[in-house]
Amino acid sequence: MIYFLLKRFATLVATLIGASLVIFWVLEVLPGNAAQMLMGPDAAPEAVAALAQKLGLDEPAPARYLHWIAGMARGELGNSYVYSTPVQELVLERLELTVPLALLAMTLTTVLALGVGVYAAARHNRLGDVGLMSVAQIGVAIPNFWFAILLILLFSVHLQWFSAGGFPGWAEGDRLEALKALILPALSLAVVQAAILARITRSAVLDVMREDYVRTARAKGLSRRATLWGHVLRNAMIPVITVMGLQFANLLAGTIVVENVFYLPGLGRLIFQSIANRDLIVVRNCVMLLATMVVLVNFVVDLLYAVIDPRVKASDV
Repeated sequence: MIYFLLKRFATLVATLIGASLVIFWVLEVLPGNAAQMLMGPDAAPEAVAALAQKLGLDEPAPARYLHWIAGMARGELGNSYVYSTPVQELVLERLELTVPLALLAMTLTTVLALGVGVYAAARHNRLGDVGLMSVAQIGVAIPNFWFAILLILLFSVHLQWFSAGGFPGWAEGDRLEALKALILPALSLAVVQAAILARITRSAVLDVMREDYVRTARAKGLSRRATLWGHVLRNAMIPVITVMGLQFANLLAGTIVVENVFYLPGLGRLIFQSIANRDLIVVRNCVMLLATMVVLVNFVVDLLYAVIDPRVKASDV
């Protein structure tokens, strides 16, 4: 087990180092100058150069990369060029919305997908199976931003059950209102992911249902429901968990469009605004944070593999 953990941890660290190099290099080759953007197009070259020196933009790229990595190791992410605020404060403030939104969307995705997938597999090639998989196929093809607009038209404009956008905050007023403001965005994110995961779950459950031990359990008198939820689903969870890990990472990193549709002050909207303002220090740290979350989610998924199926752990020894 220790060898398994060390190997996975070494992979995590190497991936993070590679991601930091790619992120820094990509932002370096982008055209434009942050100092020029802040000073305006009519600013004197001397003033632009002085501001660039103050922000440390005149240093060589390797030196700036090392300063950035050393700052992250100390928990110092620098100050935003545009907001003149520590990046750490900006990010933590926006994560208070983005993380609950992603968790709510993932919860909806899991409940819908597992229920639909197992139900369809239990009724293989029957009307329920064909109907649900047809609906799931439509769900896969729907862009989440378009579905978000449909939800706003139905539940906000016509029925007026939910607000069309905005976020009251967790500290202001009733927290139920804050949670209510996240329901439509979470649903718009969850529909596509649930459709994909439901199809994966159905396929995995069908594969396990053909195994000999499942027929043996049924022959011993175990009910179909108990066999499905007690034996089949656990052994079908490895491909399902793989997709769930990727989907949760995608939900964390893919909220930019939905947050802009619902005008939510989350991390995605912060990245969008920082790109428009050429606030590259914010963009760099936010993208690195998202990359770290993705890698950590994959690390947790690897650990879950070993819990669900000990053969995975044994194969790495």
